[in-house]
Amino acid sequence: MTVPFLPLPPIWRESRLAVEAAKLMRSPIFRGDGVADAGGQPVVLIPGFLAGDDSLAVMTHWLRRTGHRTRKAGIRSNVGCSQVAVERLAERVETVAETSGRRVALIGQSRGGNLAKVLGVRYPQFVSGVIALGSPQLDPLDVHPFVRAQVYAVGALGSVGMPGLFRHSCRYGACCERFWEDLRAPLRKDICYLSIYARTDGVLRWHSCLDEGAEHREVHTSHVGMAVSVQVYDAIAAKLAELRAAEARPRRVAALTNAA
Repeated sequence: MTVPFLPLPPIWRESRLAVEAAKLMRSPIFRGDGVADAGGQPVVLIPGFLAGDDSLAVMTHWLRRTGHRTRKAGIRSNVGCSQVAVERLAERVETVAETSGRRVALIGQSRGGNLAKVLGVRYPQFVSGVIALGSPQLDPLDVHPFVRAQVYAVGALGSVGMPGLFRHSCRYGACCERFWEDLRAPLRKDICYLSIYARTDGVLRWHSCLDEGAEHREVHTSHVGMAVSVQVYDAIAAKLAELRAAEARPRRVAALTNAA
């Protein structure tokens, strides 16, 4: 899918984070009203570019209160090589799946959603679903020039040898060639895939979130505000409930067959 030319994202809208967080704290869904207990449903959360696990701390605590078994990505700042990041995350996802005996739901914000989709493509035996929050799956560099400059700056530092940072070659070189191929690949049909986007996103052009293989859900929030948006939490709660129902269905069928 080709992303059409669009005006630059209104980056000034990212100043609404505090207001969005305040709305969430007052909302019934944040208190867990009407949200069914998840019964230990495993979830791994993956932060966005330049962000670490703490950027999703509010969402993590909410998921735990509503009965989910969460695991952090173990990322202090999401600036590493994509291929290396996926390999490290795969170990965590596999561990969670094996200890819980269930496939894992992945929630990734921005670049974290790119990593989550690739994990779903490569390890469908461990992944039940992917929820991408403002993730430019069609073109990860379709972002505001201010943000793109930060991407290039990190790449330049990595290219001169600073450890822990991706390099410019990660975009066009052989090290991440498989990553980019998998990002373009479709997920297996039994893996739920939700892409949440906002036309009011101040960081990226929202059309880049419209992966053809995903279910799309529009919300009205800023880019960073997706981590504390009432509408996003509502969408996540609904999708995770759908995943639980889908995962339980084969077990119910098997139980009926055995009973017969």
